[in-house]
Amino acid sequence: MKDIIQELERRRETARLGGGERRIEAQHKRGKLTARERIDLLLDEGSFEEFDMFVEHRCTDFGMQDIKFPGDGVVTGWGTINGRVVYLFAKDFTVFGGSLSETHAKKINKIQDMALQNRAPIIGLFDAGGARIQEGVAALGGYGEVFLRNVLASGVIPQISVIMGPCAGGDVYSPAMTDFIFMVRDTSYMFVTGPDVVKTVTNEEVTAEELGGASIHTTRSSIADNAYDNDVEALLQMRRLMDYLPANNLSGVPELPTRDSAKRIEPSLDTLIPDNPNKPYDIKELITKVSDEGDFFEIQESFAKNIVIGFARMEGRTVGVVANQPMVLAGVLDADSSRKAARFVRFCDCFDIPIVTFVDVPGFLPGTAQEYGGLIKHGAKLLFAYSEATVPKVTVITRKAYGGAYDVMSSKHIRGDVNYAWPSAEIAVMGPKGATEIIYRSELGEPEKIAQRIAEYEDRFANPFVAAERGYIDEVILPRNTRVRVCRALNMLRNKTVENPWKKHDNIPL
Repeated sequence: MKDIIQELERRRETARLGGGERRIEAQHKRGKLTARERIDLLLDEGSFEEFDMFVEHRCTDFGMQDIKFPGDGVVTGWGTINGRVVYLFAKDFTVFGGSLSETHAKKINKIQDMALQNRAPIIGLFDAGGARIQEGVAALGGYGEVFLRNVLASGVIPQISVIMGPCAGGDVYSPAMTDFIFMVRDTSYMFVTGPDVVKTVTNEEVTAEELGGASIHTTRSSIADNAYDNDVEALLQMRRLMDYLPANNLSGVPELPTRDSAKRIEPSLDTLIPDNPNKPYDIKELITKVSDEGDFFEIQESFAKNIVIGFARMEGRTVGVVANQPMVLAGVLDADSSRKAARFVRFCDCFDIPIVTFVDVPGFLPGTAQEYGGLIKHGAKLLFAYSEATVPKVTVITRKAYGGAYDVMSSKHIRGDVNYAWPSAEIAVMGPKGATEIIYRSELGEPEKIAQRIAEYEDRFANPFVAAERGYIDEVILPRNTRVRVCRALNMLRNKTVENPWKKHDNIPL
């Protein structure tokens, strides 16, 4: 028995070394942790249970039968984050560059199946160069099996991808079908084809960072939801994110203890809105002041900054927050912000996370660039997402709510459950000046008359009371009481049940 135990320990030690000390050292020189070091940081200490440590590839082409490493380039298993079960796989760049083989894929498939069967989140840590060329179609088949499971798990369990090194070819499509993608600045890249192939095919010269670095995917392509400075920060933020997420679509949101009273009054909010209606203010100040302990996990912080999305807590329970940002483009809705918010609203609806919406929107962004870019269809995505969502929806209009954008931002007309407005709210088809110049076009040559007409329009419509008179606003509330009223509304809606008409699935305007 002693010999067998010693042999087991020897094999385990070999497997833990991955591609060997030299390659581990090379990984560290690039500023990256190894797969196992990442797992140790991500999970609770001592909670990791590894599966398939001794699996090896079965390829015999190109002399591969003589080059084998236990684990075959991916570490898989399960553990806990703050006591809650998660499944995960971590690509090991020290073994064949983390490339995917048939057996490598089967290891990931096993974890995906277990996560789905046991209704627990799955996290993928990516650091790999794509398919293992020596295996050809067997590797491609492996990718297909991974992709299928991504789709089947979508909307059932949270799927998180963390890009911590190169991620190319088939490896990018699996993250693209997960709920959130996070990257590490300067060391992680995502692209379908790398710089060398791009140069060969299109004659473009481009660096890996310019083609698919974190700076591109967080600000321009919107592929990544956030980027962090190093592996350690990224993994610690993933631990924080997981505290907000439900285990699955039936478990309900997690509830954490809080000392922040639901009856907390915030007098500073009474002066948040400037007297000048054209002067901006930071909507994030409102979000943090009404959230438990001011804690807000923002998603896609660097993309489409005219809308803010992310997770907060009210009375210890997770809520999704969507808010127009007056600091950027006056909070206007455009194609990018509509897509960004629509995907987030749909995620929240999938996992029964209540949605709190803060509205200060002057309308949709005009111009040929927006129209040619499909603003109509992209704006419809957000309208569609809010309309189909059956989770509790609480809306607070702080200032402007003009035109079709008023309807889109979780209005009463598209099944907003509780709709509040601050006394500073203006709900109308458009701003007073624009409306007056259309209604009284014949008087445009008389500045004094137009000024009087604008004042009349403001008196009639630049307030929340016309909408409140019609029942489109449930209550006009004091800004200082926003946290109290939102918490009470969410409590009242805890047992909300709404069922949409049966359908195989909807046909959202993609």
